Amino acid sequence: MTKILLSLHVLAAIIAIGPVTVAASMFPPAARRVAPTGVGTVALLHRICRVYAGVGLTVPLLGFATAAAMGVLGSGWLVTSIALTAAAAGILIAFVLPRQEELLDQLKGEQGVDRRSAARLAMFTGIFNLLWATVTVLMIVRPGSTTGA
Repeated sequence: MTKILLSLHVLAAIIAIGPVTVAASMFPPAARRVAPTGVGTVALLHRICRVYAGVGLTVPLLGFATAAAMGVLGSGWLVTSIALTAAAAGILIAFVLPRQEELLDQLKGEQGVDRRSAARLAMFTGIFNLLWATVTVLMIVRPGSTTGA
């Protein structure tokens, strides 16, 4: 059962988190380049971020189930990963998605995108992606792991 849970957890991470990190990274430069009448790509990138953020909830749920099955819920690397995952989710919900909506509204209102707002969005997106990269490394390296890695 552990191998099934772990496989589902990894698949969910790839399928759900991958698209969010890519679409969120593509959004700021796409928003800066778009003409006010051509917001289709930017709107699609925002929709991908919103939809896959919801799908991404399966990642920590499957992660908790996997950790419980493996008996590692109290491990330091896992607690750190949980904290970093919560921080990444918080940044996505509190900063990335709302700022994407603001820029999208500006574009739909046929206004130009404020470069400073786009730069701030890019910064928050970078932090979000860096947190996920750190979680991924922790999941692979797992200090104290018995896998020999």
